[in-house]
Amino acid sequence: MSQMPQQAAVPKCPSCEEPLESGDRFCGACGYDLSVVPARPEDSPTLAVNGAVPAPHGVDWPTARDSDGHGRPAPVHAAAELPGTDSGGSPLLPPQPPAPPAAPPSAPAVPAPGVRFDRPGEPEEYPLQAPDPRQSPEPAATAAPVPPAAPAAAAKVCVACRAGRVDDDGYCENCGHAQPRERDHMEQESGPVAAVSDRGLRHHRNEDAFSVGCTALPDGAPASVAIVCDGVSSATRPDDASLAASRAAGESLLGALPRGTHPQQAMHDAILAASRAVNALADEPATAREQAPHQNAPACTLVGAVVTAGLLVVGWVGDSRVYWVPADRTTPPARLTEDDSWAAQMVAAGLMSEAEAYADERAHAITGWLGADAYELEPHTASFKPDRPGVVVVCTDGLWNYAESAEEMAEAMPLDAAARPLHGARVLVGHALDGGGHDNVTVALLPFPAPPQGAGSA
Repeated sequence: MSQMPQQAAVPKCPSCEEPLESGDRFCGACGYDLSVVPARPEDSPTLAVNGAVPAPHGVDWPTARDSDGHGRPAPVHAAAELPGTDSGGSPLLPPQPPAPPAAPPSAPAVPAPGVRFDRPGEPEEYPLQAPDPRQSPEPAATAAPVPPAAPAAAAKVCVACRAGRVDDDGYCENCGHAQPRERDHMEQESGPVAAVSDRGLRHHRNEDAFSVGCTALPDGAPASVAIVCDGVSSATRPDDASLAASRAAGESLLGALPRGTHPQQAMHDAILAASRAVNALADEPATAREQAPHQNAPACTLVGAVVTAGLLVVGWVGDSRVYWVPADRTTPPARLTEDDSWAAQMVAAGLMSEAEAYADERAHAITGWLGADAYELEPHTASFKPDRPGVVVVCTDGLWNYAESAEEMAEAMPLDAAARPLHGARVLVGHALDGGGHDNVTVALLPFPAPPQGAGSA
């Protein structure tokens, strides 16, 4: 009768070093047959004495293949220290590394073996925080470390670290900062007119847009134009709607005024041109409407102003506003537009006071806008003849929410806004951001140099 092979008394598998248990006949990890393991010799522990390890008793170990024959191992060599041979036994020529870059004066003349020469030097320290993008970099007194690869002249440079190239996804390849989109913050000056638009602190994109410009009337008198549009967030593509409306209205005004069209009529026609531009955005394929039947057509509000010699014309649809702030702050400012909104309707009907109406959650529900689904387009225009110099403020509700009354708007605007309109627009945008920046903020300033004649409403 054959017998089952007996397990050798070993604590670990000779093949894979897996720990074994008493009675195992095969290794549970690799399946090694433990019956072929020779019997374990008598235990003779090896103890280190003064650093020397005596040879175990009862075991005649063979001489190590790489030893010197006296129990001492052969010296260890690094691979680079031994000459190589080819398949025929001939020695190989040592590889010729590329010439290393010029070493600093403190570096050794010959680099140590094993150093790669194809890697550029790296700085010992990296800045832990990117500089403030609002501060312009100052020229350093000493030469700064040159980055390994300077961005190309045509490539965008990161606004945070001012060194890395911005990739196609809008992130810096050096520090990883997301770059502001083109419409997140916009500024423009055109003659005496200036405008600033900002995304604000709560919205993920800027749905406002503006258009400013200067032209001349047939008699050579200058004329300034500003259009500000606010996209309706509940509609589809509000940012496209505001951009299309502002461009169409601005181009219409700058084309009509030099031909001698009355500024008030030119403003009326410009609003109609903006309406057509927004309506055109709703002309989508039937498949697009089927995929999103619940979406409204693109829509926006519009407000604009034209300043000529002695005449101020305003036009609007929606709840964006125009304010008049005289240069002499001892005279009262004024609001020149009336909102197309639920709150304005309640006040006009005498159902609520202005404070009560604008405190209601329905206050900013607009009753007039540009878009294919607007009930009926009713462009509002008005003409004024100020009798003194001042500044015309054209803005969206992202600003006037933080300076609602004319007095509050005048207080927020710097005294030199007529001489520095861009600076004044920046200050007003900053006022809204400091107040919370809950909406997109856009404002345009048009200085008004009053002629000697008196004022009146035309």
